[in-house]
Amino acid sequence: MLKKCLFPVAGYGTRFLPATKAMPKEMLPILDKPLIQYGVEEAADAGLSNICFVTGRGKRAIEDHFDVSFELESSIAGTGKEEALQGIRGLIDQCSFSYTRQRQMLGLGHAILTGKRIVGDEPFGVILADDLCLTSEDEQGVMGQMAALYEQYGCSIVAIEEVPADQVHRYGVIAGEPITKDLLKVTDMVEKPEPEHAPSNLAIIGRYILTPDIFDILQGIPAGRNGEVQITDALLQQAQQGKVLAYKFRGRRIDCGSVEGFVEATNYCFQRMG
Repeated sequence: MLKKCLFPVAGYGTRFLPATKAMPKEMLPILDKPLIQYGVEEAADAGLSNICFVTGRGKRAIEDHFDVSFELESSIAGTGKEEALQGIRGLIDQCSFSYTRQRQMLGLGHAILTGKRIVGDEPFGVILADDLCLTSEDEQGVMGQMAALYEQYGCSIVAIEEVPADQVHRYGVIAGEPITKDLLKVTDMVEKPEPEHAPSNLAIIGRYILTPDIFDILQGIPAGRNGEVQITDALLQQAQQGKVLAYKFRGRRIDCGSVEGFVEATNYCFQRMG
């Protein structure tokens, strides 16, 4: 049973400078809630209440957000403003939070490997907060959808969506054999291919469920492009053993790692409020 979810949050957020010079990009708000809280809520709703952060220097605001603020809470106690904290208070009560630091930025694979000390020897989810995934109120979140599949199949799972051919160079891209309409058995996986070399237009987005043998694979693979440890290289090894599924999730994903996507997410969430 899945209980842990890993959040790699050590990146510098350079596309949002100067806003991220002294503030983690994960704390940038979509309306009145920081981006990272949307991801933690998605994990908690899926039953993954043990939240594990791989952080870096300058990320203390994330730890403070998922903690009690006695001065603030006492100053607004008994006022209408107290209601604004109900959501985060509920998360703090529901979840446990662990932190470890990634001392060098050496890719997503390295960040996940850094999380081994707090994840341990058990399967776990991974959420990249930059990918904001939204579903309707009566629909499970994306991590919840994937957790249900893990209960059935018991292997690593990546979330995928179709992207235009001229954007495949921005993603890990898979090829696979259909199991159901929305589920494929992965047969190939390429990191950021040029369009003419892409095995499909099915791009991996920032939701994973990984089995613990991924750590041994990550420790053994050489660094790839830009000296980074690529999670796709490790997943490809698992896929060659028939142990990776790709899932076309239900819901809308918005890339908040860019200013354009961040504005799109803000506008979309504002419209949903109405």
